[in-house]
Amino acid sequence: MPKKASTNRIAVLVSGGGSNLQSIIDNVHESDIAAEICCVISNRKQVYALDRARLANIPTAVIESNAYDERRLFEQALLAQLEQHQADVVVMAGFMRVLSAEFIQHYTGRILNIHPSLLPEFTGLHTHQRALAAGKKRHGCSVHFASAELDGGPIIMRAEVAVLSDDNEETLAQRVLLQEHKIYPLCVQWLCEGKVKLDDNEIFYCDEKLMEPLTWQEHLYCD
Repeated sequence: MPKKASTNRIAVLVSGGGSNLQSIIDNVHESDIAAEICCVISNRKQVYALDRARLANIPTAVIESNAYDERRLFEQALLAQLEQHQADVVVMAGFMRVLSAEFIQHYTGRILNIHPSLLPEFTGLHTHQRALAAGKKRHGCSVHFASAELDGGPIIMRAEVAVLSDDNEETLAQRVLLQEHKIYPLCVQWLCEGKVKLDDNEIFYCDEKLMEPLTWQEHLYCD
């Protein structure tokens, strides 16, 4: 299949294994996302996400967050890398840093994050364990525009899974991850195509204001 014209340069920020990065790489290669991944940047050395990028011939960089005494200095170095690679869109894929309002402002409406819970429930870490401990019957993941608030920002889409009676943290996490690999590339695609936009902290999908986040089952609203 011929590749679509590429008008967006995506930078992916990572801190770990990079399975969501891989799902985005695969969708770009399959021409579902009309863009190119211009760089993958990690705040940690020797994470598998960097290997995934190298295997796909994507430029990589490591900016160790613990090498800077101030968050401001770390973010300056990160911003310099993004500008060097002329990134249009920033995608956080397991990036374990909260970015400041000043940083987010540089990419307002162009920076996405995914979180393994049905936000606003269970922000932060250990979401699957907390969902099980709370006796939740439904769990899942959410894609949202990033903000300076931890796992905050307007939510574009959620995907749910049932919590089974015999679930443990690992089995629940595996099923949620499968949903992440579906909805994250789709939301990245929509942002690159202009189907999803952020205006005055409100989301518009196909030029209609979203009154509540989309669900995976509703994802074919417009073509």
